[in-house]
Amino acid sequence: MYNRKIIETKDGSHSVFVEEMGETYHSVHGAIAEAKHVYIRNGVACSSSNDINILEMGFGTGLNALLTAEYAHERKIQINYTALEAYPLEENEWSALNYAQENQALFEKLHRCEWENPITISDYFTLQKHLTFFEDMDFDCQFDIIYFDVFGYNYQPHLWDKAILQKCFHALKSNGIWVTYACKGVVTRNLKALGFDVQKLAGPPGKREMTQAVKLI
Repeated sequence: MYNRKIIETKDGSHSVFVEEMGETYHSVHGAIAEAKHVYIRNGVACSSSNDINILEMGFGTGLNALLTAEYAHERKIQINYTALEAYPLEENEWSALNYAQENQALFEKLHRCEWENPITISDYFTLQKHLTFFEDMDFDCQFDIIYFDVFGYNYQPHLWDKAILQKCFHALKSNGIWVTYACKGVVTRNLKALGFDVQKLAGPPGKREMTQAVKLI
């Protein structure tokens, strides 16, 4: 179990700092700003479908799920959201986060819903959380989008290796989108070797670039 504490990022939104790693769950330049830029604008918003299946690698604070649920409601589209997490936050941790504002009930429902089973969160959003390690995932062409929101390469390089990225490739449908905040050469090369079409896009505040990759076959 990691020692974690809540910190405030530059846009006023919270993140979680892991003391053993010296790493935060989000950019210190703005947790909400980063999540909206990477996973909403350059992730789910890039799909033209009205019925989208998303896999999140790392449920973490629940911020990406919250923003995606709000996006589904605003657009009135169906989103089926699957999240993998090996070390979920305790209630005293997630309940102290300041993301929800007027959607506190929704945020609490995302965290309180049971694991391993699909749960209807709202008319437009279902959530299935799996308490598991990324290495153990096994999906086959099920997802339109993958939010790859794991700790940085310098802290946990094994989460970015070719074996994990191969599992992501198999999990995506044809033309599915893999998106992350990071933009590292070794990761880009591995993605291309697996058959992804890789784009380096403008990054969120405080970061020059991010990565979006599309499964072309």
